[in-house]
Amino acid sequence: MTSAQRFDPSTITVSVGEPVVFVNNSNEAHTVTAVEDTLPDGGSYFASGGFTDEAAARSNPSDGFILEGEIFEIEFGAPGTYEYFCIPHESSGMRGTIIVEE
Repeated sequence: MTSAQRFDPSTITVSVGEPVVFVNNSNEAHTVTAVEDTLPDGGSYFASGGFTDEAAARSNPSDGFILEGEIFEIEFGAPGTYEYFCIPHESSGMRGTIIVEE
């Protein structure tokens, strides 16, 4: 996560079970929030702050903030394409994609 309000890189490809680590390299608070209605079959919802769905994450984004120097780590148990965004910078286009392969 950068001070330009971007995920860098914006798209990555990983294997099932491989950890994905988000590092906030900016002085702004960011979130990692899955786009719930685009999850692949068998894909689990994810969000910084441990929210169980997108509505909950949107209702209290500060509970999901990743502050400067902090990390958020996830692993995916199902292959597919996972879309995500940063709630406070969604309107600035802070979005990303994780492609998970077998």
